[in-house]
Amino acid sequence: MTSVELVEYGAAVTLPLPDETGRALASSRIVDAVPDPYLPGNWRLRAGGKVGAVGLRVAGHAPVTLRITPKVPIARLFFLLGYATNPRIHRDGTVDLAEYTEVLPALAHAYEKALERALRQGVLQGYRYTEEAAPVLRGRLREAEQIRRHHGRSFPAEVAYDEYGTDIAENRLLRAATERMLRLPRVPADVRRRLRHHRARLSEAGALVPGRRDLPQWRASRLNSRYQPALRLAETLLRGSSVEHLSGDLTVDGFLFDTHKVFEDFVCVALREALSTYGGRSVLQARGVHLDEGETIRMRPDLVWYGHDGRPLAVVDAKYKAERPEGFPDADLYQMLAYCTALGLPEGHLVYAKGLASAPGDGPRASHRVRHAAVVIHQHTLDLDRPPDELLASVAELARRAAGHPYQ
Repeated sequence: MTSVELVEYGAAVTLPLPDETGRALASSRIVDAVPDPYLPGNWRLRAGGKVGAVGLRVAGHAPVTLRITPKVPIARLFFLLGYATNPRIHRDGTVDLAEYTEVLPALAHAYEKALERALRQGVLQGYRYTEEAAPVLRGRLREAEQIRRHHGRSFPAEVAYDEYGTDIAENRLLRAATERMLRLPRVPADVRRRLRHHRARLSEAGALVPGRRDLPQWRASRLNSRYQPALRLAETLLRGSSVEHLSGDLTVDGFLFDTHKVFEDFVCVALREALSTYGGRSVLQARGVHLDEGETIRMRPDLVWYGHDGRPLAVVDAKYKAERPEGFPDADLYQMLAYCTALGLPEGHLVYAKGLASAPGDGPRASHRVRHAAVVIHQHTLDLDRPPDELLASVAELARRAAGHPYQ
């Protein structure tokens, strides 16, 4: 087995790989992979904005394990993720992750602790709506289905009823996420042992159908409040961030975070919370924004803040990248100018992550007044190395600026 250690947006690593494995890595788009022009039989691998760990196997060749470390501390990454998921519960049951330098062990530890707190008072019970063909009449007879499926026969009976027990959406999610975590590599042995114990307690919850992308739907309430941090992590684990792929001779299994999405989601949710103090409403991934009068060119700003009368007051776009990516030196500014033009706004705001941006410090790093357009585009940076309270204070200052107030 070949193990490769990479750092998010770090230096490329050169290592010998079979061409089939190198091409498989390139096609997976997990990392940038190109043949080394100076060393035949070697490939240059460079991580982008995905962090975590995956195992890749090409039939007939030794497996390759990729471990990609984020630039920001692990604890900060999980804070961004938790706040974006639900800012009202992000501090509940926080877990000390300072000892971890890899994403997967930290995720396993955080999930196990959240799961342990969820189950501490017992496995949650509730009502689950069920439709089935039963040998006895139970609940309500579904007459149309009875006629369609059984052509006048009395049994089996097509019935619908509410059943009280532990086989509910919340427990199905937790069981599926626990089983998914147990299949991943790099889960610490003690965490794996505790996860097996939790899985046994959830055994009466139905298993999810493998390969299905839709997850059981649940609704936050007072009754499941102790479950909610674990449920949010479970959904993150089971949704698109996980990698479980089989195509031809290529098998990929593991878990990755897209740091672009984590950062952009955090910025938008944190700004929405901060702008709420000024009234109006914030819309994330705003729909109904068009560049042309014929409404054929659609745009999707990350955040648009509207007043009580429905008039746009501010537009924000978050960018987890350097301001001047090669080949497109001013693309972000052009995009923001289009947003401001379409929304009729005199100012627009671009937010970057410090470390990928070239200028130090928080707050506005540059403002650009567009010729003949009466539009000013502000570029801001957020220092993700700051403690959570300071980071949220920086977002609050950014919200003040977006709301038309000067920085304090």
